[in-house]
Amino acid sequence: MMSLEITAEDLVDSPVTKVPKPSDISQMKLRPPRKGGAKMFGEISLLTGPALIVFVGFVIIPIIYAAYVGFFKWNGYGPLSGATLYNYKRLLTDPFFWKAVSHNFEIAALSLVIQGPLALIMALLLNRKMKGRGWLRVLLFVPYVIAEATVGVGWRLFLGSSGAQSGAINDFLNHIGLGGLATYWLDKGTSLWVLVFICTWKYIGFAVILFLAGMQGIPEELPEAAAVDGASYWRTQWHITVPLLGPTIRIWAFLSIIGSLQLFDLVNVIWGFKNARLMGVDTMATYMFREGRDAQLFGYGNAVAAIMFLITLVVALMYQRFVLRRDTAGALTGGDR
Repeated sequence: MMSLEITAEDLVDSPVTKVPKPSDISQMKLRPPRKGGAKMFGEISLLTGPALIVFVGFVIIPIIYAAYVGFFKWNGYGPLSGATLYNYKRLLTDPFFWKAVSHNFEIAALSLVIQGPLALIMALLLNRKMKGRGWLRVLLFVPYVIAEATVGVGWRLFLGSSGAQSGAINDFLNHIGLGGLATYWLDKGTSLWVLVFICTWKYIGFAVILFLAGMQGIPEELPEAAAVDGASYWRTQWHITVPLLGPTIRIWAFLSIIGSLQLFDLVNVIWGFKNARLMGVDTMATYMFREGRDAQLFGYGNAVAAIMFLITLVVALMYQRFVLRRDTAGALTGGDR
């Protein structure tokens, strides 16, 4: 039998494992970079440029200007005068403003606690095959597309705005012999809960549709495999559907929090910006409208708007940093490095 001897020189000189010599490397030409960088930059600028111009012109510049006007005592007419920190000092030391801020966060927390579970249960039910499923989805979503002003007027007529004997709900209770339950629903003792109920009625349809859309991206093989293993329907939803729906739930929670911090229309239409503080439903937006525009103190109103934006921005950045970080890591950074 022939013995086969292979030396290190044979491996280096073979066409498969041939290692280039230093002299060859120095003579190699580097591959020129791809062309088209300028073209790609031009395409990106063309597509995003108009939106960026609108965003800067109608969002960034007004915010900066509002913060600037907040340093002045200005009634809306004539030149700006008297640049001081008075407006910001007054705002930050006003207990009524911080009470309004607390109302915004209370509404945000109650919306998450009440709307979230209800919307999730409804979405799980409507994701099953049943008669009239399409109509039920439409009925849930209809309140969301109705204007806030229309919703406010309608609920004000239902609840009554002039005491315990007014409003369609109190009339119905008196008609069926339950007049003892009739009350002034818009009073301070119940106003916050009434506001949360109205917000839930109006916005829960959006959460349900959002959750249903997220469920369509869950592979059907997973629930089917769980069913084959003997898992019940609700056990499958709890251990498979809900965890995979996590990113959608977190996005909805983010939108709900930001919307709660900007709440104005419903409070203004149902209670009025002047009565909101007395009835315990004052928000940052109604406070700004009352203390700024209605009082003809536009400098102070702009200061409120600037602080309101700052609070919302801080909440949004913190939520993205601590809650949405895992969901947005791949989209923002291109994945793990």
